[in-house]
Formats: sequence, C-alpha cells, structure tokens
Amino acid sequence: MPVLNERAYLEHAIASVLAQDVDAATELVLALGPSTDGTTELARRLAAADDRIRLVDNPAAHIPVGLNAAIRASRYGTIVRVDAHSELSPGYAALALQTLERTGSANVGGVMHAEGRTPFQKAVARLYNSPVGLGGGAYHGSSQEGEAESAYLGVMRREVLDEVGLFDESIRRGEDWELNLRIRQAGHKVWFDPDLSVTYWPRESWLRLARQFRATGAWRGELVRRFGRRNGIRYFAPPALVVVVALAVVIGVLQLTGVLSGVASLIASILVSVPLALYLLLVVGVALAPGGGGVRQRMWTLLVLPTMHISWGLGFLGGVLRGARDTVDASRLGTRNTPLP
Repeated sequence: MPVLNERAYLEHAIASVLAQDVDAATELVLALGPSTDGTTELARRLAAADDRIRLVDNPAAHIPVGLNAAIRASRYGTIVRVDAHSELSPGYAALALQTLERTGSANVGGVMHAEGRTPFQKAVARLYNSPVGLGGGAYHGSSQEGEAESAYLGVMRREVLDEVGLFDESIRRGEDWELNLRIRQAGHKVWFDPDLSVTYWPRESWLRLARQFRATGAWRGELVRRFGRRNGIRYFAPPALVVVVALAVVIGVLQLTGVLSGVASLIASILVSVPLALYLLLVVGVALAPGGGGVRQRMWTLLVLPTMHISWGLGFLGGVLRGARDTVDASRLGTRNTPLP
C-alpha cells in the first residue's frame, strides 16, 4: 500500500486489509511517502500495535516507486495491491486467490465501487461508477467475468512480476495498465472477476478532482506516445471534447471580428455547436437521471462531469504533445501544485 497524506482514510483502509480471512501467512507492507498531515505518525502507531504491518520508505513519493519498494520487501508468493483511499470488501483476498487458481491468471482484479460522504463526493462517486464518467472500463461496473485489458489494484503472482519486471518507475500514473500490458505480452492472463469489490473514496473538493484528472490525463497521453493504439479508443473522447471547445472559441472570435462570415460562418457554427449541444444534453441528462441524489448532488454533477472530461482531456493533449515529464497528482498536497521531491 503506497501512502501519502491519507490520515482521514488510512486506518479504515488498513482495518479492511487486516480483517481479510486468508488461509495463509499474511503481511501488510506500507510504503510511506513524505506526508505532512500526520499520516506517517499514524502508520507507525498502527504498525507498533500489529506485527503484521511493516513499513518501508518512499521518499520519492511516486506510486510505482513505493509499490516496488513494498513488493521487494514482501516475503510471500502472492502480491495484493491495496490503496489507502479504498477499503477491501469482506472475503476479497480469499476469493481473489481462488480466482487466481481457477483461471490460471497472473493478475486478478474486480470492481472499483466509488462511494461518497458529501454531496460533492457522492456526485463524483456516481460518475466514477458510470461509463459516462470514466469511459466504461470493466472495473467501473461490468458484470461479465473474463479476460481484461487491466485490473483495478490487482492480486498478482509474484513469480510473474519477477519474470516481466515490477512497475515501471518512469510512469507516475497508469503504471498498472502498463504492467498489465507487459503481463499480457508475456503470454499470461489478466482476469476480471465482478464478485471482487473494493470501495474507493474519491477526492473531496473540486480543485483536487481537477488536479487529479489533469495528471491522470497527462500520463495517459504519455502512454499513447509510448504505446500508440494499444490504448483503447475510449481514451480519445475527452481530448476530442477539448478540441471542439477550443474550435468553438476560435470560431466565435473570428465571427465577432468579422473574419468569418456568410455561409462559411454558418457551416463552422453548425460543426461545433451540434456536438457541444449534444454534450450539454448528456451532462444535463446524467444530472437529472434517476439515482442522481438530492438537489445539491445533482447541481455538483453539472460541474463535476465536465471537469472530469475537460481536465483529463487537457492533460492528455499536453501529454501527447510534449510528454508527461514531471507531472504529478498534486491533489493530495493541500494547496501545493508542484512536483514532489
């Protein structure tokens, strides 16, 4: 479990891990980044109270670096990746181990079920659980078991990780997708089991959500630079939206200044206004659809859905054009929006 500034969530996440009933020796290795909210002190107190918890340092604060440090420090043949912002459902580990054996897979994952406490977080969670929000990956709500492109978190055979190499430490986001690509290229299976469920708690504020999605989009753009069309077509929808919005602004300026007029102006307006109008109808429809919660949650949905898409799309275009470089997810760093040490 890589950990950075997760004081509000860490104890519940750890409790959900330690409560797993597995017929084998277990341990929980925490990779501690340079937290500033008391997370490290809390982790040390929890480790002192339970000898199953072990601590390793992750001074770089990057997720793949922390994951690799924890894996190298681990002692057993199966690696269960967990997240400090999530909680494992009862029986998760035991069922995942059974699925590994039953399917002969190298990596098994399940459903990422987002939950929220405030109207804002509930709006984000609802969109996480919807294909409209995050593009329809299997782990966002599919009920069909089978081979998959990637796995959320993942329960992995250590021998396969040793064979293909651990997480690529040059990738700050999307490191799981890239690892699963190597696993599949080596001839192993990645498996999705909808009976596996992990509760995920999204970001708690609009600014943090926007920062998270911009960083994630930038690294997906980097992965497109590296691996091209191995990336699914759904990843190109948000940047397409950003391009249409930018074209609408340019066309509007040209029309106001008189540079664009007549039939050409009409055609240009139609080309950008139709997709934008359809997108606006989609956003309003999602906000008003059954299950959208109370008035405040529905109002947040009107803002959250475009924020997710546009932030991700802007990050993606930057990542494709110039690479992700030092882009990090600064959403857990308070008001800081700079690269981590």
